Amino acid sequence: MLTSDFNYFLPKNLIAQFPAKTRDSSKLLLLNRFDGNIEHEQLFSNFVNYLEPDDLLIFNDSKVIPSRITGKKHGTDGKVEIIALEEIRENEWKCLVKPSKRLKTGQKIIIESANKEITALITKELDDGIRLVRFEKGTLLNEIGIIPLPPYITNKNNDLERYQTIYAKYPGSVAAPTAGLHFTNDLMTQIKNIGAKICYITLHIGLGTFRPVQSENIYNHTMHSEKYSISVETQEMIQNAIKNKNRIICIGTTVIRALESSAETLLKKQGSSFKEINDETNIFIIPGFEFKIATGLLTNFHLPKSTLLMLVSAFTNKLFIWNAYQEAIINEYRFYSFGDSMLII
Repeated sequence: MLTSDFNYFLPKNLIAQFPAKTRDSSKLLLLNRFDGNIEHEQLFSNFVNYLEPDDLLIFNDSKVIPSRITGKKHGTDGKVEIIALEEIRENEWKCLVKPSKRLKTGQKIIIESANKEITALITKELDDGIRLVRFEKGTLLNEIGIIPLPPYITNKNNDLERYQTIYAKYPGSVAAPTAGLHFTNDLMTQIKNIGAKICYITLHIGLGTFRPVQSENIYNHTMHSEKYSISVETQEMIQNAIKNKNRIICIGTTVIRALESSAETLLKKQGSSFKEINDETNIFIIPGFEFKIATGLLTNFHLPKSTLLMLVSAFTNKLFIWNAYQEAIINEYRFYSFGDSMLII
């Protein structure tokens, strides 16, 4: 299987540069993976009409951290960009840095914060442009960083709160779980009122979001690990849904990654022996994968040749997704993070 098999042409004008006027005013493409039907819904606010009582909807409540930091090299004033990925120890972070070739161990970086300068030091060089960076003691990300929008969003005047889900709770992601951006408090209430159930997992989205598949043979691609947790309450609700043969609808690919990574544990009849799952996953889901937990998926439209497009193709089939994407393009759906969505059931 080749990376080029998952390529498609997208007109640049369909890359959403702004969120929709309101979260639930985006469009929704409906895919029935059993009969192959494709339907169009003009307003996401009607999402609830496609649910059934006792559906279980699972959301990712990870919160995007202000991880994009700009600075300059001490001594040369060369521009430096840092994406803080994960705190290794107090004030020391694993970071993606640019330009990585010019940022070696021992390099000092000057970061302007309000009315003072903060010094950071590169303490170790890792692979793929990753560095360990130690910031001054007491430095807080929200003092020196901003929420990082994806590079294909070139507009700089966006309301960054719209790149955060309304239920975001646990800080740790460097990109938003974008399928959840369409939900409002009113819509969440409507979901509960029809008898559907809501629960959460937490998966912190990391470096994999920024990394394209470099190898033409997709089997040679290695995913970066992402940390996730699944509470006892969520595990119990999943087991109950499986027992009663209710649909389990994942709100975003990150939820699928967490659930399918822990499928063996979730499928066990544990009763009172449930313990919170805290783990990390580098699962790479491609066509041919056997899904054990998820029976439905809400997702945005993904980049060509991306691991997320491969995952979505695995959940249905590649030809069906290809046809759906072409129909979305013809009907001028908005693509990527601030774009429209697709419900596969």
